[in-house]
Amino acid sequence: MPANFKLHQLRAFVDVARQGSIRAASRFSGLSQPALTKAIQELERVVGARLFVRHQQGVVLTDIGDNFFRHASLVFEELRVAQEDIQQRLGLSGGQVNIGVGGSIARTIMPQVITQFHREYPLVNVRIVEGQLVSMVTELRQGALDFTINTYDQHHLDQELVYERMMEREYKVVVRKGHPLEHARSLAELQQCNWTMPTPKGSYYRLLHDLFGERDMALKIKVTCETFMACISLVAQSDFVSILSVDVIDDPILGRQLVALDLDEPLPRATFYLIQRKDTALTPMSSYMAQLFRRYCQ
Repeated sequence: MPANFKLHQLRAFVDVARQGSIRAASRFSGLSQPALTKAIQELERVVGARLFVRHQQGVVLTDIGDNFFRHASLVFEELRVAQEDIQQRLGLSGGQVNIGVGGSIARTIMPQVITQFHREYPLVNVRIVEGQLVSMVTELRQGALDFTINTYDQHHLDQELVYERMMEREYKVVVRKGHPLEHARSLAELQQCNWTMPTPKGSYYRLLHDLFGERDMALKIKVTCETFMACISLVAQSDFVSILSVDVIDDPILGRQLVALDLDEPLPRATFYLIQRKDTALTPMSSYMAQLFRRYCQ
């Protein structure tokens, strides 16, 4: 770190960028607004450029500020990881583990992993983000997530990340019980239905999107759901059709209102990976969490 940079300046900058305003950052950090303003002004003089554009509602990062934020936030996450790594190696098992999981993982393997982890390390806090990889890439790059268990689209491989194959899962077309087409045997019979799907960007659903395109099948995806729960709820209470993991369908609570169609053309299996940043070591606690996922994924 250049000698002209001071840690409190970077902290003030990161807090304001994350909170969206100096007032909110003041409440978050416990520092006064004048102190934060002064620290940011000093930092802008050091870098020789404006980092924020101020307006009545708060602040917005400039292009230079946005690029600088990615580096500054990573600095603090690396410092946090380094400090926790030391504490954990000394037998002080506090700290925090931050992970991301896909929707089907959240409803099957994750509860078992977290239960065992918490039983063994009750002093470690755990933060779980649910969603597809596309929604987690930024936090992975910035170090705010230690790793995620998710699918990804191999045609859009992110060179900043590493991918460890964990397991495969079967997916099927799903409708509600009593749906007029619950006995359909082909995708062609369902082509005119209204479909709801998670976002098709960079995941198993991207693979499906490309596959249907190759078969010249334009499904009427009328609703794009950013969470699996929204997708499941919509299918269970309407005539929308979707594609979900059989783990969700087999869930004793969520699956009671759903029917998995036995189609003549099976869908490709989804491959899940443990995904993390390159050249970044996990803390002992994060590493153990990853090991538990490996064990349960088998």
